[in-house]
Amino acid sequence: MAETSSRPVAFITGAAVGIGKRIAERLAESGYDIALTYHSNPADDVVKSIKKAGSDCLSMHVDVTDSAEVSSAVSATIARFSRLDLVITNAGGLVARHPAGTMSDEHWHTVIDVNLSSTFYVVRAAAEHLQPGGRIVTMSSLAAQNGGGDGASAYAASKAGVVGLTRAYAKEFGPRGVTVNTLSPGYIDDTPFHATFSTDTAREGMIAGAAMRRAGNPDDVADAVLYLASEGASFVTGTVIDLNGGSYFS
Repeated sequence: MAETSSRPVAFITGAAVGIGKRIAERLAESGYDIALTYHSNPADDVVKSIKKAGSDCLSMHVDVTDSAEVSSAVSATIARFSRLDLVITNAGGLVARHPAGTMSDEHWHTVIDVNLSSTFYVVRAAAEHLQPGGRIVTMSSLAAQNGGGDGASAYAASKAGVVGLTRAYAKEFGPRGVTVNTLSPGYIDDTPFHATFSTDTAREGMIAGAAMRRAGNPDDVADAVLYLASEGASFVTGTVIDLNGGSYFS
């Protein structure tokens, strides 16, 4: 086993593009070594950015809906760095839009697995390895609060499940000094999600409906992760942080 790193180590799923990529880059710039997973998109660019920031990086192709692959990735992280300080379950997605009346069992289970089951698999695998005072940040969505757009009921349900799971984990891990919080992004531009599933008209409507009159960007989400990872957030746990520019008030 490698000598224990003197630098904090973050494990991030779905870090090749969009929000996950920017979180990984910002954490590297803040002094973290990074273990990341990718699946549909290559991770070459984010690995280069991490190394340019002076951080070590372990990049792994992982299907986060496969619990064995997730466990192997966490084990590889510990073998490489001998520690784990921060876990971010960013991987997930809408998959496709389907009305409830015509939604197949397969689609339902796929969406639940990619968003909710994957969060469970990662936290289960990482739990015993987290340093005292470690942090877990999960990824929910505005859809968990407002039901999402057309054909997104499975996605909304899966992300609402992430909120409940996060709060249960906050109680479970609190005695160890580990905080567990979730982020709830609204419209975040420059991501594959909205490039794939949102029309220009829908994007314009989301901006017009936000108090800030702008879209969010991956840095807005990365900033929230950096806060939750900081010592200043050591008393914040079981919390949903809304990142929607005032388009919805919970």
